Amino acid sequence: MSVVALIGIAVAAVALLLALIIWLKVPAFLALLIVAVATALAGGMAPADIMPTVIEGMGSTLGNVALLVGLGAMLGAVVEKTGGARILAERFTRRLGPERVGPALLVVSSIVVIPIFFDVAYIILLPILFSFAKAAGQVSPVIVGIPVGGIMALIHGLVPPHPGITGGATLLDADVGLVVLVGLGVCVPLGVQAYYVGRLMFARREFRVDTDVQRRFDGSAGAAPVRPDDDPAGDSADLTADTTADTGRDGGPGPFTVAAMILVPVVLIAIGTVSELVLAKGSTLHGVTSLAGAPAFALLFAVVLSSLVLGVRHGWSMDRLGSLMNAALAPAAIVVFVTGAGGVFAEVLSESGIGDSVSGVLVESGVPVLLLAFLLATIFRVAQGSATVATLAAAGLVQSTVAAGDFTNLQVVLIVLAIGCGASSLSHVNDSGFWIVTRFLGLSVADGLRTWTVMMTVLSWTGMLLVSGLWLIVS
Repeated sequence: MSVVALIGIAVAAVALLLALIIWLKVPAFLALLIVAVATALAGGMAPADIMPTVIEGMGSTLGNVALLVGLGAMLGAVVEKTGGARILAERFTRRLGPERVGPALLVVSSIVVIPIFFDVAYIILLPILFSFAKAAGQVSPVIVGIPVGGIMALIHGLVPPHPGITGGATLLDADVGLVVLVGLGVCVPLGVQAYYVGRLMFARREFRVDTDVQRRFDGSAGAAPVRPDDDPAGDSADLTADTTADTGRDGGPGPFTVAAMILVPVVLIAIGTVSELVLAKGSTLHGVTSLAGAPAFALLFAVVLSSLVLGVRHGWSMDRLGSLMNAALAPAAIVVFVTGAGGVFAEVLSESGIGDSVSGVLVESGVPVLLLAFLLATIFRVAQGSATVATLAAAGLVQSTVAAGDFTNLQVVLIVLAIGCGASSLSHVNDSGFWIVTRFLGLSVADGLRTWTVMMTVLSWTGMLLVSGLWLIVS
């Protein structure tokens, strides 16, 4: 089959995928599988080879992703349900004082969202956000809520074990531990930017919060949200779940203990990554640090440790802890399956020769792969809303280009982060995050576009500039 025909099939596959998700409202998992099978048939793949290819694509993607997303969901459930997230936010912010509400909540939210899905973490923090905005002198919660949500959404898009970036890293064979460290490094200056962009954004205009929303969160410990009817199919968790934090017999752990439990896997991954650079291969110490720094082991260790320190130590039985961790796997399973289906689509593009054809044309066109990855993810994000689907689709399209290129490990990591930046930009009315933030802050759609959409676009494009700067340095 000619190169032109294969590229035409690729374009048609992308168009069909968007049509199924946007207009026909087909679940992303089913849509990706349908498009993968249709693409394989159109690309001339033998019918007998199609389903083995589907199984291969699903299996090769899920091995790493299922471990990380599942363990991350369990860690998030322990931190959330034992009251850790609430305690961390309340005590940390109270200690810094009302006048530092914005920076305090930005720091706390950045820590809380590392193991917890964005939407759940944001809803957990909303009561604290409202109460401290009020304590700061009737400051509108929007002034704090938009920057906090922005940096949380960026971390969700750029830092494993969140599903989109984990799946993208798996498809491009990137070092997940290095993605964690570089992703967090990129997010630090973006957190500072979120604070100052928020101040600039609200300096000349006051956005009032709906009084019903204000009453819902003033002084409450949490609320069970309702997914908007027009939410296209969320990116992460089951939002109908009760997010009210339970506590043990003594009121819960201390804030620094909670922060330590969340940061344990990050520290272990950092140790493992550094050891690969400085320790002799084959040495006993290298073996130990390699095991400890493997992302899946680091999360497994953190889950066990947090269960003991945050749960059992404060009056939780293992039966209760087991039940809440099992419950956390249900919403995570949806994301895992979508990620696996993205792997199927990428495998079909590769095995049918379509990926190589598209890769060859893109290389000949002279478009830098970093920019290409960012633009493809942005297009998918704008078109269908889900950052996870946008990340997986873009990674699948550039997979052959990356595999054929002579890129270093760090360069591949930067390509993955460029995709994450593109998949986080231009959040608007087809994105579940848009509705979560705007409805719970009491904003109109127009004000949501003026605030949330602008914030996400500024942060993600700045993130792309930072990634591009790192690319120039390492190249």
